Amino acid sequence: MILPIKIAPDPILTAMAIEVTKVDDSIKALIADMIETMRAENGLGLAAPQVGRGIRLCVLESIKGKAPIALVNPKITARTGRHVGPEGCLSVPNVVATRTRASHVTVRALDRNGKEIKLRLEGLSAIVAQHEIDHLNGILID
Repeated sequence: MILPIKIAPDPILTAMAIEVTKVDDSIKALIADMIETMRAENGLGLAAPQVGRGIRLCVLESIKGKAPIALVNPKITARTGRHVGPEGCLSVPNVVATRTRASHVTVRALDRNGKEIKLRLEGLSAIVAQHEIDHLNGILID
């Protein structure tokens, strides 16, 4: 199901999201809906607050040809390199901001089945992950 995207200045977009306590069927259904919504909106990522859910969950479009990935309670554990470039956001339409990001990140999270994962992301995937995790911390692009 395609979910409505929250648009700034909706207060959920600047609130700190809470941790997911259990990856159950409702979370799995939300992940599927978020992926469908992200794709319908031609996004590269989507965070739960953007669809009105204040939980620490985001989805990223395919990484190196793989299926979209869900990150539950993600934490960036390492950042290296530097990338400066434009970013857009589904919740801040018609705005492109120049952001400085790490070009490589390591992320620890739970996957869509509640299994612990560790990802080393680079380039666009690293930038999208940082952008979506910012959403979980109540940070929007300028």
